[in-house]
Amino acid sequence: METVKKIVAKYGLPRVIITLFLFALFAAAPFVGVRVDESVTNTLNRFGMNCVMVLAMVPMIHSGCGLNFGLPLGIISGLLGATLAIQFEFHGLLCFLMAIVLSTPFAVILGYGYGKLLNKVKGGEMMIATYVGFSSVSFMCIMWLLLPYTNASMVWGYAGRGLRTTISTEGYFLHALNDLFAISLGKLVIPTGMILFFAILAFAMWAFLHTKTGTAMTAVGSNPTFARACGINVDRIRVLSVVMSTWLGAVGILVYEQSFGFIQLYMAPFYMALPAVSAILIGGASVNKASITNVIIGTLLFQGILTMTPSVMNSAIHTDMSEVIRIIVSNGMILYALTRKMEVAR
Repeated sequence: METVKKIVAKYGLPRVIITLFLFALFAAAPFVGVRVDESVTNTLNRFGMNCVMVLAMVPMIHSGCGLNFGLPLGIISGLLGATLAIQFEFHGLLCFLMAIVLSTPFAVILGYGYGKLLNKVKGGEMMIATYVGFSSVSFMCIMWLLLPYTNASMVWGYAGRGLRTTISTEGYFLHALNDLFAISLGKLVIPTGMILFFAILAFAMWAFLHTKTGTAMTAVGSNPTFARACGINVDRIRVLSVVMSTWLGAVGILVYEQSFGFIQLYMAPFYMALPAVSAILIGGASVNKASITNVIIGTLLFQGILTMTPSVMNSAIHTDMSEVIRIIVSNGMILYALTRKMEVAR
């Protein structure tokens, strides 16, 4: 009993309940006809698809810029890199790597401007970040129609110009990471390459946070007045954190696309920030403190619940309500996470 109390005190009752609920879903799966090995495969795939975008929250949280609701800026950079890589006819893993290279200048430029803006509105970063995210997506809805792409697999066929809403990555960088070193054990498939790619980025982030600059970033987020008194250029560190977050967002959407199989343009980036913010909060982060462990736990819990609940419920009631259940569950976890954020802020 004492051990249970310690676990609850350390991880918080809501997080313990979410974890137990996820285990209960896996335990119930065989009894309603859902294969556990396929469910684990789907959960690992969704974890790998989304974990880099959740990791993109860490730099801005550490620098005191708050939760990155402006993640669509990074996503737009990644979309530009992906479409340019296809335009230039790269294929396979090289296409994925070139998409990262081509998206990097956009991420650095947009992140720098975004960071400069956030330095002008200290204390209101999350509100401005939300506005920046929404307005950038709206602006790009126009640009996707005007940019001079010519690749037949991307442009509207009847007009020959303007990008389609959804572009397939098949033949370009579909499963470039998923199939890399993949381990198949019957129906259980472990996307080793995708998980290793996240592990490399996560280790790099952990190592950076233990450098002199990373320590300065943490100091700026914890106590900017003290950091400034120590000779740290607070504004420069904050801009650096935003650039890092924007670049990770760009890489994150590329990881997502190579696994998902499609590039989604126009309004799609609207819906990517809230799940990433919610995942890291569910993992135990706060508005000014986050760790790699928070990223891993939060993404596993969020994506695990999102994967298992519809499949188990559908099989239990013998009715296809997967999309309805997915919307209810995802928005419920987002609501919990944002409510928790408000409590922490107070």
